[in-house]
Amino acid sequence: MKSVKPGRGPSAMGALGSVIAVIFGIFWTIGAASMGAPWFFPLFGVLFIIIGIVQTVYNLKNATGENRYSSFDIVEETEEPDPLNRRFGSAAPMDDTASDGGSGDFRFCPYCGAKLGAEFEFCGKCGKKLPDIP
Repeated sequence: MKSVKPGRGPSAMGALGSVIAVIFGIFWTIGAASMGAPWFFPLFGVLFIIIGIVQTVYNLKNATGENRYSSFDIVEETEEPDPLNRRFGSAAPMDDTASDGGSGDFRFCPYCGAKLGAEFEFCGKCGKKLPDIP
């Protein structure tokens, strides 16, 4: 089954980076306010905190949820299994014959998502070399 989702690992790293941005925003706001900086300098810290909290929630949902938000990557579970599915989701790859009508003569570019023939070595849309199918 094709899925358009970020992997759990990148989402977990995004959540960690967002938490770091929140901590940075807290230090920035306290530091700027204690130095008597103009009003817009502490506002940058508040902006970091707000954006960091939103990104943390989004990335944690993608890292731990079974039905993740669609974002960037088109992945075939049999080609590129998600290693964290054992902990947070389904461990068994789904059968892809139901999703494409059972034809099996095409695949998708993992870089741009273009529909390609099974025999293609390079993507016709972005031109990148496609990974070999075992």
